[in-house]
Amino acid sequence: MKVMHTKHGAGGGSHRGWVSAETLKNPLPEEVPQGQEAAARVPILSTADVVAARKTCRLSAMEAGFSDAEVTSIVTAISEVARNIVEYAHSGEVLIKKTQRGTRRGLKIIAADNGPGIRDVRGIMEPGVFGNRGGCMGLSRAKWLMDTFDIVTKPGRGTTITMVKWLD
Repeated sequence: MKVMHTKHGAGGGSHRGWVSAETLKNPLPEEVPQGQEAAARVPILSTADVVAARKTCRLSAMEAGFSDAEVTSIVTAISEVARNIVEYAHSGEVLIKKTQRGTRRGLKIIAADNGPGIRDVRGIMEPGVFGNRGGCMGLSRAKWLMDTFDIVTKPGRGTTITMVKWLD
């Protein structure tokens, strides 16, 4: 299994590294721990669900206090990862929730599927290397738009992408 952790500011990116893991765990909790806000869960099966995820994300980002430009970036990123679920895995789900680390507040998006996984994560993160109808280009674009972007994937077992956008 490959786990890719990245953190970057707008327009850049640096790899913190790759680590091994034994199993791909479903990161989408069924219950919200006491004291935390409920999250929005959007099943992704078709392009109509991509639109639903965009709308849900837009509302969550606006409620969290993001600027119009930041809302657009977040919605574009969720659109890219949800579209990849439809095109390559055919089904999955997206979780959208507010997050906090210390005094920083933000929005966390987790997109998970049980599809074929990604065989070459580094390759697809290079713009233009794999671009089939722009599908793989979308993940590098989503990474560029968000403050943190992590991919956990295992060929034949699925992919989970976790993205966070922090309020300034």
